[in-house]
Amino acid sequence: MDFDEYRKYDATGLARLVADRQVSAAELLAVARERAAEVNPRLNAIVRDVPAEPSDDLTGPFAGVPFLIKDLGQDYAGLPTSNGSRSLTAHKVAEHSTVVQRWIDAGLVIFGKTNLPEFGAKAISESTVWGPARNPWDLERTPGGSSGGSAAAVAAGIVPCAGANDGGGSTRIPAACCGLVGLKPGRGLTPFGPETAEMMHGAAVQGVVSRTVRDTAAMLDVICGGELAGPYSPALPAESFASFVGQAPGRLRIGVRVPSAINPDPHPEAVAAVAAAVGVLTELGHHVEELPQAPFDDAALAKDFLLTWFVNLAWKVADAKRLTGAPDSAFERDTLLMAALGRATSSVDYVDAVQRRHEHTRRLSTYFESYDLLLTPTLATPPPKVGQFDLPVSLQRATDVLLKTRTARFLRHTPIVDDMIKDNLGWVPYTQLANITGRPALSLPLHWTADGLPLGVQFVAPLAGESVLIKLAAQLEEALPWADRFPVMN
Repeated sequence: MDFDEYRKYDATGLARLVADRQVSAAELLAVARERAAEVNPRLNAIVRDVPAEPSDDLTGPFAGVPFLIKDLGQDYAGLPTSNGSRSLTAHKVAEHSTVVQRWIDAGLVIFGKTNLPEFGAKAISESTVWGPARNPWDLERTPGGSSGGSAAAVAAGIVPCAGANDGGGSTRIPAACCGLVGLKPGRGLTPFGPETAEMMHGAAVQGVVSRTVRDTAAMLDVICGGELAGPYSPALPAESFASFVGQAPGRLRIGVRVPSAINPDPHPEAVAAVAAAVGVLTELGHHVEELPQAPFDDAALAKDFLLTWFVNLAWKVADAKRLTGAPDSAFERDTLLMAALGRATSSVDYVDAVQRRHEHTRRLSTYFESYDLLLTPTLATPPPKVGQFDLPVSLQRATDVLLKTRTARFLRHTPIVDDMIKDNLGWVPYTQLANITGRPALSLPLHWTADGLPLGVQFVAPLAGESVLIKLAAQLEEALPWADRFPVMN
């Protein structure tokens, strides 16, 4: 099999070829590695090799299919999980993450780990230790974050599907930037163990980025369900998630909201992306209406989200230091700044922010009494240029002084948090809602800009709404096919 034939198939299709003995797992891995060798020097999507020697004895629904995992939250025994941080690049883990073991049990052939920002703390994948990942649709632009390396690898055809996770949009943002399907399952549906019961009070979940809805659904079947040391035994549908592909979703009531408190004037291409989605949804018979205001307090939610992220990042830095003895110089400037803000947050303020998640959830739940889904852009702008969010040199120097003198905590009395919301969430103001409330959400590649860049739209569903999202996604995939779109990397 050559690459031109390989890229015609999604993971489900490749697995069928292996099962029918039309191609071997070794042949597929050879094509994937050859494609990686060709494009990864430009993409910087894969940052670590994983030893892989596939055999013909592999079993499982994806037996023999090449696969990549993210270098955060997806541990591979005997190898480091860097979390995108210099502090952890040599710290080997003792056991597979539950989700990785489930992928192995499904027969997937894992041969690499993918790029991300340090500790997954940004919506761009530009770490100091690994360097920036790049978008195959435009190498000057980001593939998003934090699962940016995985999305770049799938969009470039190295693999048809790759591991991702999502604590604030980290699956959906890269999917939108790279023209892929990105599902964030609901809280507790996928495992984060065995070392950690859940991340960020369950806001972070495991998943994949893929080219097709059926791959996304079948991968959810592979990884969903509780674990012995986990915090939940999630309710699962009587049917497989894959079986929902092709089932009619019925006539859905969908509310649409494009402006946000963080970015009241999104880019025209984001507006166009939603308009295109509304058009096809209406043609398919769904009831779609524009909402006069957001069904939640998005400004307050953004502040609560960032506050909990800062505290979580402070813990991650402290934990990495405990594990490895790493000095401050092993961490990025932005990470240390956010961690300092996290340490300066009182325990009462932190619990207040966590408790307010219930308020955000109740407001959204009230909305779902009248609507089946919420539709927004996934991105408020086209994918930004690599380096666009670098701090100016003057601010870098000022930050270094604050960190050196351990006075960065005083920044909490300045407008810096509001500035961070505007600068870092301004192009991705829509995705944090699903994480804070624990609801499932899905980004679909329904729009390409005039410059040929993907810009996805997002659907948010109520609890246990994964089946509705999959049914609708498959319907939209049939109406507006995207899987055959392929970037030309110059």
